[in-house]
Amino acid sequence: MNNNRKTLDQMMTLRTRRMLIAYAFLFIPVLFYLGVRIVPAIQALSMSFTHEGSSVFTLDHYKMLLQDEVFWISVKNTILYVVIVVPLQMLLGLLIALGIERVNRFKWFYRIVFFLPYMTSIVAISWVWRLIYEPNTGLLNKVLDWLNLPVQGWLTHPDTALISVSIVIIWQMMGFCMLIFTAGLQVIPRQLYEAAEIDGAGRWKRFWMVTFPLLNPTIVFLAIIGVIQTLQTFTQIANLTGGATGGGLGGPLHSTSSVVVYMYNQGFRDYNLHFAAASTVFLFILILIVTLIQFRVLNKSYKL
Repeated sequence: MNNNRKTLDQMMTLRTRRMLIAYAFLFIPVLFYLGVRIVPAIQALSMSFTHEGSSVFTLDHYKMLLQDEVFWISVKNTILYVVIVVPLQMLLGLLIALGIERVNRFKWFYRIVFFLPYMTSIVAISWVWRLIYEPNTGLLNKVLDWLNLPVQGWLTHPDTALISVSIVIIWQMMGFCMLIFTAGLQVIPRQLYEAAEIDGAGRWKRFWMVTFPLLNPTIVFLAIIGVIQTLQTFTQIANLTGGATGGGLGGPLHSTSSVVVYMYNQGFRDYNLHFAAASTVFLFILILIVTLIQFRVLNKSYKL
């Protein structure tokens, strides 16, 4: 009896020790998350409702935000980025994944090649593309000139600047989509394809009847992640348009400005931190609403 009691006490001590160790390891990341994410978010929310040097509650910043034409241009551009970037990067990622699956040798090599842009620094990629887009010496305009086609001001003209930035984002992100789609394709049972082939289904019909429905969880994941990331687009815009487009960050004529770029300009260029905080809250609400809608719509289509 005493031995059993002693063994039970030892087990409880060991369990307590393991629990304390687990909480100790969890404490540091939780503390970091609170200090870096939660506390600044609460502070930004508080700043958006007050003026500098005052603690009086006010909605002035939000009223000014809704009356600012540049803000609405940034919102429109952000929506355009989402509409252009997310479907195309997913489509190209799926096509690449399907193409690699049909290759018999060196699949690992092709996956690495297409995934490399995603692993590379966004700043480095943006500056390489900035050189490619350069009006006078850029590779793209040299090719157009060699083909006797009119050269373009890719980043210096409002009509082409947003598309040019979108191309860079798509090019970098399609490798990530390819990798996730590859994982999704590999868990589809081969027996389903064999059964469909026995029933006389061609390649295209097998894709629509087997592959596409079973990729729904992957599509839902990539759509949600892609939209959230695109709504927060900043680095590509900052490095492609900053100081070289005749209009500052988000130029020319605010044609590439996103909500995050607008927020940056207000807070760090104009030092209007309280106004920038209001735009931060708006972006948070926008991301929250869009994500909830995506969960509702995409999960419903998945259940169907």
